[in-house]
Amino acid sequence: MAEEGTSPLLKKEYHPGCPGCAYDRKKDLRRGMPYKEFLYVWMICLTAALPISSLFPFLYFMIRDLHVAKRTEDIGFYAGFVGASFMFGRCLTSTVWGIAADRIGRKPVVVFGIFSVVIFNTLFGLSVSYWMAIGTRFLLGALNAYAIEVCRPEHEALALSLVSTAWGIGLIIGPALGGYLALPAENFPNVFSPDSFFGRFPYFLPCLCTSVFAAAVLISCIWMPETLHKHKVSANGNQSVEALETHLIDPKEKVEKSGNLDTKKSLFKNWPLMSSIIVYCVFSFHDMAYTEVFSLWAESDKKYGGLSLSSEDVGQVLAVTGASLLLYQLFIYPRINKILGPIKSSRIAAILCIPILFAYPYVTYLSEPGLSIILNIASVIKNNLAVTIITGTFILQNNAVPQDQRGAANGLSMTGMSFFKAVAPAGAGIVFSWAQKRQHAFFFPGDQMVFFLLNMVELLGLILTFKPFLAVPEQYDRS
Repeated sequence: MAEEGTSPLLKKEYHPGCPGCAYDRKKDLRRGMPYKEFLYVWMICLTAALPISSLFPFLYFMIRDLHVAKRTEDIGFYAGFVGASFMFGRCLTSTVWGIAADRIGRKPVVVFGIFSVVIFNTLFGLSVSYWMAIGTRFLLGALNAYAIEVCRPEHEALALSLVSTAWGIGLIIGPALGGYLALPAENFPNVFSPDSFFGRFPYFLPCLCTSVFAAAVLISCIWMPETLHKHKVSANGNQSVEALETHLIDPKEKVEKSGNLDTKKSLFKNWPLMSSIIVYCVFSFHDMAYTEVFSLWAESDKKYGGLSLSSEDVGQVLAVTGASLLLYQLFIYPRINKILGPIKSSRIAAILCIPILFAYPYVTYLSEPGLSIILNIASVIKNNLAVTIITGTFILQNNAVPQDQRGAANGLSMTGMSFFKAVAPAGAGIVFSWAQKRQHAFFFPGDQMVFFLLNMVELLGLILTFKPFLAVPEQYDRS
């Protein structure tokens, strides 16, 4: 065993003056968990997750207060484009930032990405016009990038769980900050007066909290190591944090590296990969559209088919849902995946989502406390089913390519996902605004049409999980 432990040092060549080689040597010499590096992974992922989710509880009221919508029914239309701008910016620049990380280094890209969160997330909270809100969200997505290798291969499974846990916590803290801290002069009149700074900028406080945390992470990055090799290296490098973010490896999966590199297929000709990416993009479109619609529907007036909830109420529902997602990811989903596998579990989850979405418009007929209880239960179940589907498609993508193609495969997947997630909020906002103007239509009046269309997208994704469209990896084909 001792010889096996030292063999990497005997075989691997370290180049003097190369920061990547210096860090690789440190990794190979270390025995035990790289706790410090894992902390960087966790903080960076949390910094990236918080701005994405924190605006949804107050977006409806922000558009209302910017006075861009001439009618209440038009608020959803304008809110959709604000929600879409972040992912649209990310879609345009994710490949460029990946190339930059390979050219100039991981650390400069990470530092610049976190710095952009501090600046543009703060400016978003200070938005005084609709176009300022869209512009700052677009730049926040376009300039928010990060990549770093942190651990030995045997610790990658733990690193993956840290990434998913950081995003889970971001789903809890982000909506909670947005829901509880927005409109502080209304929610906390004894602390904030309407004439104070936070009274004049009612959506600045939650953005400020996120920016302060990002600033602390930015300062800590001074001690973060650079991991890019400054000399020619083999193609089989370590995975980056961004690659880890875009897929979850099955803990029991063991991938054998092929010795013949000539047998590698083009990613675009790899139908098991491409079909799983398409399925993933369809469900990502659905989930992002649902996230946009849920907040708009919950906060819109009851005369338009909404629930008339406050931003604090919506933040509380999303925070409870986020907490359930964290527990589900850590303790329940691994057992479900072990029993059913990623394909069957995704199909069952998609089937169960349809009746839940069909029932959403009828929640408006409930009164408190039944309304809050049913809404929380429905939100928890719907979002955990969505996590089941998305995680299942992650596993299929991961098993569709050999180890040395996963970085490129996940970059392709992230680009497609970002595009679909950019289109979804804008499309959902337009449909939501249109639906609120047809309250007395014969065919699915009002918000019933919105949830009907969401169900159609869910049904499309479900159909695509079957053959002949979805070509599954060999280990899952038997089931």
